[in-house]
Amino acid sequence: MRIHVVPQTQGALTPRADQLADGARALGALAAEVLGVLATEVPVDPPADPSDPSADSAKVDGIANRAALVRNRAGQLAALEAPEAKVLTIGGDCAVELAPIGVARFRHGAGLGVAYFDAHPDLNTAETSPSGAYHGMVLRSLFGEGDPEFAASPVLEPGRAVLVGTRSIDPAEQEAIDRGLATLAPAAGLPARLRESGAESVYLHLDLDVLDPAEFDGLNYPEPDGLSVPELVDAIRSLGEFEVVGAAITECVTADRDELRKLVPVLEAIGEVLVRPSAPR
Repeated sequence: MRIHVVPQTQGALTPRADQLADGARALGALAAEVLGVLATEVPVDPPADPSDPSADSAKVDGIANRAALVRNRAGQLAALEAPEAKVLTIGGDCAVELAPIGVARFRHGAGLGVAYFDAHPDLNTAETSPSGAYHGMVLRSLFGEGDPEFAASPVLEPGRAVLVGTRSIDPAEQEAIDRGLATLAPAAGLPARLRESGAESVYLHLDLDVLDPAEFDGLNYPEPDGLSVPELVDAIRSLGEFEVVGAAITECVTADRDELRKLVPVLEAIGEVLVRPSAPR
């Protein structure tokens, strides 16, 4: 296993987005300690200074920080070229998932499923996004839709992304769900829904805002009524019947060591499903 720390902030426009880089580095250090794996930082563009008139942070074709996001993706793709180990990506915002999920789809074929733990479905496009923040569009891009610069090829198969803990859905995202791009499942029903989708292997996406804000204070985009840490851990461990080919944890905005240690059981569970062979199905 390898750990890639990707301290990207450009995909988010929230009040705490400037804390994503430090949060990623601190969580990456803790993950390395807990899992006994070296963490490597993938270089990304520094956040733009909004007071600098030459900064490229303005929306281009409806996407904020577009040029930086394109450059950052290129850096991630270069870091993912060596396929000898599974990768745990520590973001940064959810836009860091475009490269590793796209690479997983390329390497593992159309049978790849995605267990998408996130309070938000990330199924907007530049045309439907209320903010222009790309972290709310990344899953839609992985289905090959939206801005062609970011659209994945090969694409995820419709229905093979299962949303867990998702509870804040924009109208255009609901339309995408209704036509079958992704499905919703309770945490306890995740393995069954992945089996129903035809998934043969699984990528694990975890935006920490799937947790209830009372559980963890380092959430970039908190939403009420989320999962507890034990519920999340149980759901992650339930993926053991599949081959989990990669994983990511995103949107951490705290570097406080005591707060981060609340995530140790989550890190341990992710490590377990990444390193153990899948059980017969």
